[in-house]
Parts: sequence; C-alpha cells; structure tokens
Amino acid sequence: MATYLLGLDSGSTATKAVIFDVTGRTIAVASRRVEQRQPRPRHVERDMDETWAAASGAIRDVLERSQVSAGTIAAVGVTGHGDGLYLVDHGGAPLGPAILSLDSRAFDVCDRWRQAGLLSQALELTGQQPYTYAAVSLLKWIQVNESERYTKIGHVLFCKDWLRLCLTGVPATDPTEASSSFTNVRTQQYCADVLELYGLASIGHALPPIVPSAVPAGRVTAQAAALTGLKEGTPVACGLHDVTSSALGMGNTEPGVLSITAGTFSINEILSDRPQLDRRWSCRNGIRPGQWMNMSISPASSSNVDWFVREFFAHEARQAEERRCSLFDLIGDELQAAFAEPSTVRFHPFLFGSPFEQPASASFFGIRSWHRRAHLARAVLEGMVFNHRYHAEALISALPAQRAGLTGGGSSSLMLAQLFADTLGMQIDIPESQEAGALGAALCAGVIGGAFSSLSEAAARACRIQRTHYPNPERRGQLTEAYTLYMDLISTMSPLWPALDRAGTAHL
Repeated sequence: MATYLLGLDSGSTATKAVIFDVTGRTIAVASRRVEQRQPRPRHVERDMDETWAAASGAIRDVLERSQVSAGTIAAVGVTGHGDGLYLVDHGGAPLGPAILSLDSRAFDVCDRWRQAGLLSQALELTGQQPYTYAAVSLLKWIQVNESERYTKIGHVLFCKDWLRLCLTGVPATDPTEASSSFTNVRTQQYCADVLELYGLASIGHALPPIVPSAVPAGRVTAQAAALTGLKEGTPVACGLHDVTSSALGMGNTEPGVLSITAGTFSINEILSDRPQLDRRWSCRNGIRPGQWMNMSISPASSSNVDWFVREFFAHEARQAEERRCSLFDLIGDELQAAFAEPSTVRFHPFLFGSPFEQPASASFFGIRSWHRRAHLARAVLEGMVFNHRYHAEALISALPAQRAGLTGGGSSSLMLAQLFADTLGMQIDIPESQEAGALGAALCAGVIGGAFSSLSEAAARACRIQRTHYPNPERRGQLTEAYTLYMDLISTMSPLWPALDRAGTAHL
C-alpha cells in the first residue's frame, strides 16, 4: 500500500493542505482563504473557529482532489504563521480572536520596554529583542488593556498549535515556536526568568508542553476525523514554526546557507551550531537540539506587492485568476519595459512594519509626470528585495553564506528570482517544491510515520533544487547604487516617521 504524508500550512491569508509521497513529490494541493480583520488601527486579527474551518475544509478538499484514501496517510504535520497569539481558555475554546503577526497594537509596550532598558536584557536572556507582534508583547498588552481576558487564559498557543489542538485535542508547542518568546537562548527550554523580565510570571501555567518537532503530539480525534476526512487515530507531528519549516522544506538543515522566504514577512535566516546574539536578528531554536536559527525578519515583503496589485492592477489580477495563470504572464511585457529604462522611483516597503525601531511608513520617492504604473511596480519589487538585502547583509556579516534558497510568492517568477540574485550578489536556488512550508511539516510527519529516520535524512531524500539563478555583475552594480540611495532615504526619513505616525492617528 502506498504511503502518503499530509502537510498543513496556515499562513496569514490562506491555509493549504498538501499531500506528498515519501519522495517529496506533490500529489495534490488545496487551499482556503481566511479573512483578516482590522477592527482598529494596528489591530490585525482573524476568527479562530474560521481558521480551523478553513484548515479542516482544505484537508477535506485535498483528500477528495487527490483521491488518496485516508487510510494511506501515514501521518500529518502542521505549520503556521509564526508569532502572533492564539489564546484558549482552560477548556480549549477560543478566547477572543487570534492576533496575527501583522498586528502592531503592542508598539507602546515595546517602546516602554525600550525606554526602561529592558531590550538588552531580553537579548542576552532570550536571544532576541521583543517585536510588537511577539507573544510576550501581545500578552503584556492584553494584561494591561483586557485584564478579564488575561485572567481566563488556559493555554498560550501559536497558529499551528491551535490547529493541532483542533486535530488532536492535545495542547502542545514545539521548540522553534516556544523560542519565539519564552525560552532561555542557551538552555533552549522555558525559563521563569523570561516571564519575570516582562512582568508576566502569572501566565507561566498557560505555556503548553514543548514537544520535539518530529515527535507525535497526539492523534486525530473522532470529531476531527469527521470534519476533515482523515482516519481517526492518524498520528500528528508537533511541527515547526513556518519559516523554519520552509527552510527544512528547501533542504536547508545545516549552517552556511541563507534561507529566504518572500511572503507576508521578509524572512531571512541562517542556522548555526552555537547561539549568535545580535540586536539585528532573533536567535531562536533550530531544527534539532543544539542548533539555532538566526532570523532577521520584518513584515515588509510580498504583502507590499499584494497591496500594489490590488490598487493598481486589479483588472489584470482578475484576468489572471480567470485564466489560471500568473499575473506576471499578463503584465510581463509592461514590467520588462520599465526595468529596461533608467528610473528614479524608489519605494520603502513598510506598509505593515519595518526592521527599524521608529514607526516607519511606506513611501514612494522620485516620481515624475512621465512615470507609469509599471515604474511604480518596479520600485515596489526592488524595495521589497532591498529590504531582504538589509536583513541578509546583517546575518552574513557574522554567519557566512555563499548561496541562498528562495521560496514564497515570488520565487516562481524568473524575473523576481533573478532580481534577488542580482541584488544580493549570490547564487539563488529555487526548490522543486513550491510548497516548502507544507513540505517541511510533512517531513516531520514522515519521521513519526516511519518513512525517515531523521529530519536530515528526510531533507536529503525529499528536497531538490529546480533551478539556480546567478548574479549579473553589471546589474549587481546598478542595484547596489540604487540600494545605497534607498538606505540614504531611510536615514533621511527616519526622524520624520514619528510625526507622520502621530498625524495619521491624531483623529482616532
């Protein structure tokens, strides 16, 4: 009987269920969208029951689409967007809406911690400084602003942990997710001193058990089986934080390779065999014990492209959806013409946040009357990749890498992948699987299902490179000049960002 693996990947806007065989070949994909809600400025949420409904529906869809028998699914692996917060009460029921990692309501919390000198202590103890969307920042905001909700917290979960709870009824988290807020960077385990540092000692009871990523964290319940079509009793792996899952799904399990995900967040990460502390990145738990994942990230990647497409290419986007083709197939000539011409237009891709402490905002610069929308589109794409370069250069300054793997929404575009190679000045490998995050989760499932003895073996057997892009030296030089101006504009704008932020919220 053939054996298959199911990977569930819940991002910020959509949840995918993907069935793979044990060689890593994709058998079928199903996706369902989950509505984001922004009830107030800085608040980005979604309904937790709707999130589970989308996940269970996607699993049902992929089983039907693949015509794979539920009995041949050896195991399930789960991943989901990192950070943010999914709270449940003591009975496991949702405690208000989920808070997504695009949320910035805790900006004032982090600012107060910064003024109190707490950030350097946090870096030394936890390997990172808390972001506005970190679980500890959001918990502190809830403690201060929603005290009744705070006292009812039974379990502090992340996206994948909520979905796995729905599948198995067992609360748990994995080392990569636990280290996003709550662990000592050196022991890689929960630490009471971390909660004391943030004034959150009272929440310690709600931190779920840490279970290794490639270890069973429960089995599909009868209720979940009825909703998903999975077989009751199917084992479910604990899984991984989504960006670490993507690195695994690209086959990057050891130091020396830069893993890039151009998704809602600008994700740039390099593994290391010892903790490497720096305020420019987060040093979190890696794929195995005694390994660390150094992540330099910001919510400033393809979400900017999504916004621009929605506002400037809505008609073409609908056409592409109707024709079931890439938007780049329809507007490629227009974009290529814009890239072939000199352009003064620059864009700061900070619609949802930035790598900087100031409350940055997105901006276009250098627009003239003769510029067309394609010039603005080019600036948005370059700005997105420039933000990745900012993060990548920080990491590589301490953790050398000669090549990078790229996944995410833009990796299927030859033009955009080449833009990454030319901007970063390094070899860019595109993985064969376009569902690297789901594949990483499925490889965890493969270990508990007996298909692989370890995640390293799983990556070696199931992950392959589809194509490689090499930098063009001439284009590299041109883009370096443009990047220098991009950074100069950031330096100029930085003192003005707070005033712009105050002006934009003065009426609220």
